[in-house]
Amino acid sequence: MTAPAVVLVGPMGVGKSTVGELLAQRLGTAYRDTDADVEAAAGKPIAEIFFDEGEPHFRALERGAVRTAVAEHGGVLALGGGAVLDEGTRALLADLPVVYLSMDVEEAVRRVGLGAARPLLAVNPRRQWRELMDARRHLYEEVARAVVATDDRTPEEVAQAVLDALELKDA
Repeated sequence: MTAPAVVLVGPMGVGKSTVGELLAQRLGTAYRDTDADVEAAAGKPIAEIFFDEGEPHFRALERGAVRTAVAEHGGVLALGGGAVLDEGTRALLADLPVVYLSMDVEEAVRRVGLGAARPLLAVNPRRQWRELMDARRHLYEEVARAVVATDDRTPEEVAQAVLDALELKDA
């Protein structure tokens, strides 16, 4: 069984995709994003899945995408912000090199913006982001081998901090 070289978890807008692509380049491996897998399988954006079929349907698609990616992908893997809500997903991550990319609420609002297509932040994004983080932070920390703060860091600096935290070398 192939295991991911690095798994990135954290809230929406933290930079998992950008940092993940940089890490994959530096490690000479492939990058994969389970949100992109879900969108490809459903044939539509996540916001539309939420609107058309609801969050439970999206979470079921997400669980399947994570299971498949963890089993198949040997490179850098980024999980959707809510993937850690699922107990089975957390169990899958138990022995993997998981890094939680963290950021504070002001940075999140700046990055995610107030009008972006984020179904869970449709009303009062600041409060909703705080509530999401209150529900998820301990889960990110539970699955992570390392925590890397992204506040006031460039994506390149975050990628290097991830490599350092996991004691990985560039390809």
